[in-house]
Amino acid sequence: MNFDPAGRHLLYGTVVSDGAAQHDAVVAVAAGRIAYAGPAAGFSPGPAGFSGVPAMELPPGSLILPGLVDLHCHGAYGGDFPGGEEAAARRAIDFLHRAGTTTLLASLVTASRESLLRGIALHALLSGEGLLAGIHLEGPFLAAARCGAQDPDFLRDPDPELLAELVAAARGTLATMSFAPELPGADALARQLAGHGVVPSLGHTDCDDATAAAALSSAGEALRSGARQPGVPARGTRPTVTHLFNGMPPLHHRAPGPVAACLRSAAAGGAVLELIADGTHLDPAVVATVFALAGAANIALVTDSMAAAGLPDGGYSLGSSAVTVAAGVARLDDGGALAGGTATMLDVVRRTVAAGVPLTDAVRSATAVPAAVLGLGAELGSLRRGFRADAVIVNSGLDLLRVMRSGEWLAALS
Repeated sequence: MNFDPAGRHLLYGTVVSDGAAQHDAVVAVAAGRIAYAGPAAGFSPGPAGFSGVPAMELPPGSLILPGLVDLHCHGAYGGDFPGGEEAAARRAIDFLHRAGTTTLLASLVTASRESLLRGIALHALLSGEGLLAGIHLEGPFLAAARCGAQDPDFLRDPDPELLAELVAAARGTLATMSFAPELPGADALARQLAGHGVVPSLGHTDCDDATAAAALSSAGEALRSGARQPGVPARGTRPTVTHLFNGMPPLHHRAPGPVAACLRSAAAGGAVLELIADGTHLDPAVVATVFALAGAANIALVTDSMAAAGLPDGGYSLGSSAVTVAAGVARLDDGGALAGGTATMLDVVRRTVAAGVPLTDAVRSATAVPAAVLGLGAELGSLRRGFRADAVIVNSGLDLLRVMRSGEWLAALS
């Protein structure tokens, strides 16, 4: 690896970013930021301050992608974010960064008030250190009929006082929250979330088409109104849909449930659809169909990964629930429901491309789109001048070669 004491790097290869592929391109990095990204023919090392900086040698056919962004992640490498154990959480984050997910939310599952507050406190701390981009709460305001791997003992109707307590504990780091729109008080909940800079995410719901459509429209209006509490960070202006198809009724031609409304809203640019394109949660044909119907600009690829990601089959935990992973598929010991994923974001991108989605679209949905949901679309998720220098180097088969985060090369996975 070439070393420059000033932290400058020159990467030559094919850049895949912002829905396009640029061959014979260069990415120049200085002080943790991208100083130039574009055609190599338009780059002059001397005037740009890169005279004498050696180019990193990449294997032929290598691709340079932006750092990947995951909005829905419960852990990895033995670390379970809902478990609230600091050393394990740090281990999971380190693994995920080195696996190419340079930006992620820590997703917490439905639990007791005390467990939620404990988990929020820990992950707010890690967010403050820059290791996480914030927190995603998957519950507790979800539908019992579609709880999936969520603990039904702690599900509850929307509670403004509890939400206020959770938001206060997060100290501005609560980024998204899943909710079932058919529950009493859900409309007010979504407005309360938006007012605190939290993106509402429709999910784990048994609602019908009309309820889903109204909820997404109302949440979008609340986000776009800009009526946030003082000091609240600005995030995206579109609600999201928590892992479309999973945790909701299937689409039926006489009873469409929420899926059709979610697709219509996304196709119109009104919502962002999470897709767990890991080959387990969704059939590849479904993934390709959603991309064709909604467009890459309205899709955020996610992993929903849990503690087993990066490790062999065996017994694990998701919050308070015991999980067994067999052949890479995680299921609850009690009832057998899917209990998160075991893929990394790069695995998901690779499988999305294998489903027939163009690489440029898959990368966009794994970088720029989720970055915009977080309100970070001018900071990361793209390889552009001035952006944080996060990059993932892969070969032509999308196998990982190297990862850069904030201009620093991360240790390779063993």
